[in-house]
Amino acid sequence: MTPKFLMTRRAPVWLLSLVLAFAAVGLVQAQPVAAPAAPVAAGETPMAAASPAMAVPPMAAPLLTPPASESLANPYGMRSVWQQGDLVARTTLLLLALMSLLSWYFIIAKLLAQGRLSAQAQAAKKAFASADALNKRVEGLDKASPFRFIAESALEAARRYYSLAGQVDMNSWLSQDIVRSVATLQMRSQEGLSVLATIGSTAPFVGLFGTVWGIYNALVTIGVSGQASIEKVAGPVGEALIMTALGLAVAVPAVLGYNWLVRRNRVTLHAVKGFGSELHTLLLVEIDKSQRAGAASQAA
Repeated sequence: MTPKFLMTRRAPVWLLSLVLAFAAVGLVQAQPVAAPAAPVAAGETPMAAASPAMAVPPMAAPLLTPPASESLANPYGMRSVWQQGDLVARTTLLLLALMSLLSWYFIIAKLLAQGRLSAQAQAAKKAFASADALNKRVEGLDKASPFRFIAESALEAARRYYSLAGQVDMNSWLSQDIVRSVATLQMRSQEGLSVLATIGSTAPFVGLFGTVWGIYNALVTIGVSGQASIEKVAGPVGEALIMTALGLAVAVPAVLGYNWLVRRNRVTLHAVKGFGSELHTLLLVEIDKSQRAGAASQAA
């Protein structure tokens, strides 16, 4: 038998072992159970099937995406204005396009006409600087030249003077005819300028009408949809702004062209009036020479 004093010494050891066993079981139960590892695929190494703690986190998506190679078409440009616009908007666009074509046509046509008139003025000045007879000087001018028209009209007036039976003097008669011919040429040179003035003064208001109509369509869209989001009103508001820009784009060249052509007209008509004054003087000298020659022949 075991002595009693040995039994008293071993009792605390068993108690300590029992306490440590219960503590170990409690720690195991308190620790969370880990999720089961994913099965290892065929052909995959054990390193690839590592625990989630050792797994490499996936790469984050880049914050900035590279720009597209081709830019998207503008959904609120001129094509969309024409496709989405109603009858009023399309009519306004066509009217602005017609006004622009007319203004550029008259600007180019008047520039060419003024250039021809300047060249004809130089030719008339050169022809009348010669010492030939007045009839030969006139015949040396181009048949389509307005200066020849003025000269021939004055010569015809001088021939018709003798049928007036002395009711008016020769100076006043020739002056009236030359002034009338110059006024006719001046009226022809003003053709087309009134169109430019009209386009320059009305094109902004036509564009403003298109602007008001576009804003009206935007308000109608807001009222129908019940929300004022940008995608709902961007089309009508863009249409309104485009109409304003088109009205100014039509009006500005017309106004500038009108002012430029009026100034060039004044310079050209000054040359025409100078030619008329010189022609008047030459006609009086020719008539005086012919009258003296007739009187000398009668006296002889």
